[in-house]
Amino acid sequence: MKKFALTALSLILCLSAAAQNVRRIGIIGLDTSHSTAFTELLNGDGDDPFVRSFEVVAAYPYGSRTIPSSYNRIAGYTEEVKKHGVVICDSIDQLLEMVDFVMIETNDGRLHLEQAEAVFRSGKVCYIDKPVGATLGEALAIYQRADHYGIPIFSSSALRFSPDNVKLREGAFGPVLGADCYSPHKTEPTHPDFGFYGIHGVETLYTLMGTGCVTVSRLGTAMGDVVTGTWADGRIGTFRAIVEGPAIYGGTAYTAQGAVPAGGYAGYKVLLDQILTFFETGVPPVSREETLEIYAFMKASNMSKAQGRPVTIAEAMKAGKKEAAKLLKAYR
Repeated sequence: MKKFALTALSLILCLSAAAQNVRRIGIIGLDTSHSTAFTELLNGDGDDPFVRSFEVVAAYPYGSRTIPSSYNRIAGYTEEVKKHGVVICDSIDQLLEMVDFVMIETNDGRLHLEQAEAVFRSGKVCYIDKPVGATLGEALAIYQRADHYGIPIFSSSALRFSPDNVKLREGAFGPVLGADCYSPHKTEPTHPDFGFYGIHGVETLYTLMGTGCVTVSRLGTAMGDVVTGTWADGRIGTFRAIVEGPAIYGGTAYTAQGAVPAGGYAGYKVLLDQILTFFETGVPPVSREETLEIYAFMKASNMSKAQGRPVTIAEAMKAGKKEAAKLLKAYR
């Protein structure tokens, strides 16, 4: 009876959204504040006509079942999204029957390959929140599976679309000759360093510098880490991972016009606008090549820490491809 009632409610809500010509979004993973923030922006009282043309209609809560900082949020975040009329689904398959687009918000990157595979099979366009996968190998595997099904995907930190970072990326101050960026670094034993949280600062660095890093070296203490990347054209970019100290985000770009502050956190609306445009056009605002180089940069930094030497992006990518090949055997 409960399942029948849920199915009937789902049908009513989906028909209502369709009648209003609203494009329906499903969220996988209610173990992160991103899920509730996006739901509030989409289903709340905002007056942005573009945002109002989309609506979160369904959510599947899981989500990590093993990381306490994620798992312990699920019950509360489930109740929050239900207040916005979101149907809570018993499975990803049920969710996929109700929606046009999918946001994979699960905080645990180890689950993303399996979750993404289900979405790709359904033919839905998919946004995957950071991290794409827990490892470089998983990220590579996810992009390969997306290619297999012909599904466009993208992933990004919200910091990429801070207005100040967008200006720097677009050349408002001339070419970026180098950059120093920083963000908090919170370790999670199930994920390699930076992949779970420090990725915010690494993505800021890549927003300013673009692709083309060749060699990565890392120096660290209990207070934090500094990772230095050397780009093929001679530019140098650094990422400072803050362990002890305030939770701050930002940096400095060295441009043809002088030193310019990089942008910090500017809310989720700047990222949501990009996601919705992606859903509408199918064109990712961040290239596959840049996203994967970010993960190669993080892997190279971890290899450098472990081996006590500079590590090339090519070395990191080779190791990532080897891992991806093993993961992809399950899908042949």
